[in-house]
Amino acid sequence: MSIDKILEQARSGLDRLSPEQAAKLARVGGLLVDIRPYANRLAEGEIPGSVVVERIVLEWRFDPTSEHRLPGVNADTPVVVFCNAGYASSLAAADLRRLGLHRATDLIGGFRAWKTTGLPVIDGGSPALP
Repeated sequence: MSIDKILEQARSGLDRLSPEQAAKLARVGGLLVDIRPYANRLAEGEIPGSVVVERIVLEWRFDPTSEHRLPGVNADTPVVVFCNAGYASSLAAADLRRLGLHRATDLIGGFRAWKTTGLPVIDGGSPALP
């Protein structure tokens, strides 16, 4: 199976959000999750209020049954994952759905689409949650 097919399958189960839709969801309690590497966050900036969770630990921080999960996150938490351009985030959001977070999705076009749209961005370099 090719990565294109895997990506297509991952996205088929997501209600992906535009930057404007993600911003609106964040205003009413949705959680924006930045999975980009530190170097990208430092160079390009970050979305204010987003939570930085590096991809290598994402499932452990969001599994509702994990002792390492983030406080306050449960199966009903609306989670919007984003990466640079919206590819890795689709795969990550699909993984969160498999863990039971039925409201997990991703940001169409990723951080770069958010920034291009003119939505707020702050200087980057925040450390990821441990």
